Amino acid sequence: MTIVVIADANKGVGLYSLCTLRFVAAREKKKMEGGSGEKWKSVYRECLRNHAASLGSYATDGCGEFTVDGGGLQCAACGCHRNFHRKVKYPVGPESPGGMDYGGEGGSKKRFRSKFSTDQKEKMLAFAEKLGWKLQRKDLDDEIERFCRSIGVSRQVFKVWMHNHKNSSSSSSASASASTGNISSLTH
Repeated sequence: MTIVVIADANKGVGLYSLCTLRFVAAREKKKMEGGSGEKWKSVYRECLRNHAASLGSYATDGCGEFTVDGGGLQCAACGCHRNFHRKVKYPVGPESPGGMDYGGEGGSKKRFRSKFSTDQKEKMLAFAEKLGWKLQRKDLDDEIERFCRSIGVSRQVFKVWMHNHKNSSSSSSASASASTGNISSLTH
């Protein structure tokens, strides 16, 4: 067994086996790569180089984003090395339907937004009113699943749509009955 002596300013002197060092190095590498096998994309943003450091002050050049200069590591806009630019990492991967898409600019979390056709909206509105704007009835589970398959949305997407539209749809039907002079629907 090979023993390695490591002197660290923060941790002092330590004795480590070569096997332990390999394990720690592999763990650190996995952390840097994203841990669970996720792929990461790096984007280099504004330049943080202090051009007035020799004067004892702080001044940046205002370069907003690293621009590749023919495949090199120098920024075409400001001439600084890529390491002076702020690095932003974010996970990328296959987009799951109805899930979160973590692409976008600067690692901002932008979710996938469902878009419904007019026909789908009308059918969902009619079915939601039939259900009383609740999905809690277990005896209708098969009917709800059949309905969702027939219009091409998942049960979860339909549930969220119902939650988002229950107040606006019930108020529009109440205002429509009020405009026709039927006040009895508002008093019950």
